[in-house]
Amino acid sequence: MPPEDDQNKDRYSKIILHLFRKHYSEGATEVVFHRSEIGPASEAEGVEAPRNLGDLIYYFRFRQPLPEEIIRKTPPGQQWIIRSGGRSIYKLVAITPTFEIVPNPHKLTIKIPDSTPGIIARYALSDEQALLAKLRYNRLIDIFTGLSCYSLQNHLRTTVKGIGQVETDEVYVAIDSRGAHYVIPVQAKGGRDTQSIVQIEHDAAMCRQKFKGLVCRPVAAQFMAENQIAMFDFIEVDGEIKLVNEQHYQLVLPGEITLEELQTYLQISRTTSAS
Repeated sequence: MPPEDDQNKDRYSKIILHLFRKHYSEGATEVVFHRSEIGPASEAEGVEAPRNLGDLIYYFRFRQPLPEEIIRKTPPGQQWIIRSGGRSIYKLVAITPTFEIVPNPHKLTIKIPDSTPGIIARYALSDEQALLAKLRYNRLIDIFTGLSCYSLQNHLRTTVKGIGQVETDEVYVAIDSRGAHYVIPVQAKGGRDTQSIVQIEHDAAMCRQKFKGLVCRPVAAQFMAENQIAMFDFIEVDGEIKLVNEQHYQLVLPGEITLEELQTYLQISRTTSAS
């Protein structure tokens, strides 16, 4: 962990613990606090407040687990997640664990000819931006979903009733062979950041409010290594997010795909079509 993250872990842990202790009551399954409390909590703990107050939430959603003291207060068989409770309101909620969005190490990796323009690969400014570009130029959303997909907007930031501000890395619209229309919100993570089920919940809620009548297919993409990408496809059933599909792709030069590998992919395709 970089030194800057070590410093953040210490001060961010002190801030979130201060807020938790202030609002937690024994046996509670929900702890609510307001964004405006982050500054005073920092001052009370004698640490510098985050420049962007939302960084505190991002840090514990995607980078590091909550402090051990908070974890110990989790009701039996449950875990804490941080949800948005409306504009500038956050809440630690104890839920029954469903699944973590982490790549399955035993999943077959499928090689895809890399179509990323060299100048894009050279000048991409961040892991997230590089990943979004690779998804777009290699048509990985189309390949993964089996739909004809079109990028509608990146970094969509909007307000969703009951949640507050929601930001989606990129939004695609799509059409299938029978003419049905889809909206595909994409969350991209690289480096040490991990995917969060909360973000998928937010994307599904955004789709319900902003894209009525379209089938919502949330997608998460994660760099596993350089040019190796894990992709996850979700659906919402009875208010719960369910994992539908996971695939791993490796972007390679065309000559790096062997005939034997192509035969394997063909066999998989036939098996999948038959089922």
